[in-house]
Amino acid sequence: MTTVAVEKHHWGSRRFLGIPEYRRLLATRLASQWGDGLFQAGLAGAVLFNPERQAHPAEIAAGFAVLLLPYSLVGPFAGALLDRWDRKKVILVANLARAAFVVLTAAAVGAGLSGLPLYVFALIVMGIGRFVGSGLSASLPHVVPEDHLVEANALAATAGAVMSVVGAASAIGFRTLLGAGDGGSGWTTSIAVVGMLLSAFIASRFKAGVLGPDEVDESHNAMRAVARGLLDGAKATLRTPSVTASLAALLAHRAAFGVNLIITLLLMRYALEDVGILKAGIGGLGEVAIAGGAGILLAGVLTDRIVDRFGIKKTISGTLVLTAVAQLALGLPMTLISILAASFFLIFAGQVVKLCVDTAVQHDVGDEVRGRVFALYDTLFNVTQVTAVSITATVIPLDGRSPALIITAAGLYLVGLAAYLLLLARKRQAQHPALVREDDRSHPIG
Repeated sequence: MTTVAVEKHHWGSRRFLGIPEYRRLLATRLASQWGDGLFQAGLAGAVLFNPERQAHPAEIAAGFAVLLLPYSLVGPFAGALLDRWDRKKVILVANLARAAFVVLTAAAVGAGLSGLPLYVFALIVMGIGRFVGSGLSASLPHVVPEDHLVEANALAATAGAVMSVVGAASAIGFRTLLGAGDGGSGWTTSIAVVGMLLSAFIASRFKAGVLGPDEVDESHNAMRAVARGLLDGAKATLRTPSVTASLAALLAHRAAFGVNLIITLLLMRYALEDVGILKAGIGGLGEVAIAGGAGILLAGVLTDRIVDRFGIKKTISGTLVLTAVAQLALGLPMTLISILAASFFLIFAGQVVKLCVDTAVQHDVGDEVRGRVFALYDTLFNVTQVTAVSITATVIPLDGRSPALIITAAGLYLVGLAAYLLLLARKRQAQHPALVREDDRSHPIG
């Protein structure tokens, strides 16, 4: 019986890539996320590792708020419109619009602007990007069979995340060639426009309506539909036990990740020194990105198999325990090597949980509201990280060395585990009392 399940769920990348619409959707994602990775790394280099500027914890927190809050501000609007308009058109227009604002942002960086003018342009770029990200996620069930969503999502999300890392690495390379000052940073950031234009071109090759939505379950008044998008997403999430519980686990991971992120940035900037071929500074961030990319790649390969073997409940629980242990064992030494090792394990585990949440939304939420649920998911995901980064910035020393914060992050993973198990037990008992004791392997999302 176990063998049959494995045969049913494992197609392999070659078979997925043999589906023309899936292949095109994946290519749209890869081009978009390469541009995202390059843009974010280029902007981070301009603000955090620019010899013409000085970075402090509060400025780092502000920078991450700029990069992440658009997900929260634009998310509800993106969700409502993705469930109302042809998703192909939304993805196409969004890519073209943010390409234009990438050019404006790059010009602002090159001109030496800082503070509000720079942040406004970056906010717009990242905000419009939510239409692309949410649209691609909401469209996936239209191009692959439902019982293969776990593997299809793992392949798409993993390849996209790895391409973001490649984009970030590209930014570091271009920065080396073009210069680390304002001018070089501006040119580096501008190159992200290539990925967004390519993504727009690939998306234009879809036939109208093929990505959904199949039905429109919204008010005919567009403004009213947009205004209620977040509320509709919240209601749909609360009605779906697998999504509610998994999301709680993911948010705990994201909060801990936010704490780790600012610790790592400050350690690389002010505290750590080169160790052999390993570099600190912005080169060290590149190494962190590579380590994280390896973790994402491993998660993409293993998640579907782990879920088939153990079920979603044990998979999420195990990864949260792994992160807590890795946090303490590898985070507390605060050396360059241990930071790189911790990045691998923490990002691997976080990607496993994220893939489980993505699949829960795609599998258990109706297409007519799926875009709004993904929008809510994005909103909570990034508000949590911005909040964690902001709070951490108020208490962390300038050099980033804080054992107390590392222990706090480990505790957040365990809080997430407790919340996940509690919510899953209560929701399942309330809705399916007779199924509470059943093996969660009987359902692909637990």
